[in-house]
Amino acid sequence: MAKINLLPWRDELRKQQQQNFLLAILGSAGVAMLIMFMVHSHIEGLIDQQNHRNRFLETEIAALDKKIKEIEELEDKKRKFIAKMEVIQQLQGSRPEIVHLFEEIATTTPDGLYLTEMKQAGPTLTFDGAAQSNARVSAYMRNLESSPWLANPVLTIIETKGSSNQGRVSRFELKVQQKKQDQENDGGKS
Repeated sequence: MAKINLLPWRDELRKQQQQNFLLAILGSAGVAMLIMFMVHSHIEGLIDQQNHRNRFLETEIAALDKKIKEIEELEDKKRKFIAKMEVIQQLQGSRPEIVHLFEEIATTTPDGLYLTEMKQAGPTLTFDGAAQSNARVSAYMRNLESSPWLANPVLTIIETKGSSNQGRVSRFELKVQQKKQDQENDGGKS
């Protein structure tokens, strides 16, 4: 029988298979790296795009915040302006009232009674004055009660000073409420 040495052929085949295996591994690694690079590039692109969107939204939000602040300032100015207009309208509406008030004070004051001081706090008027007698103060209170502009007179202080020879003087303090009149009841007078 003849002896054939097959070892070098198998070694060559084994080397060839190892080279093919290494090339397949290197090729797979290259393809894997290429895929990883493409995935990484795609993700970086998405991140950049999202960052660009975020910057755009931040600038738009800042612009809207500025507009909102301007709107709030305008609304605040509007509220102040409306409040001023209401005060002016109230003053315009009450302008004739002061004339009527002083007219009523003059017409309701009887002879022998004079007022030294008048104060107003809201609708309440406080009169300080002097009269020749308590009867004149009572007449003044009746006149105030019948007035269409004044109501509810309340005598808070009354003092009689002086001797019978010099004439007695009654000092008084009187509180009365001012009535609000409708424009229709006013008869259109201004």
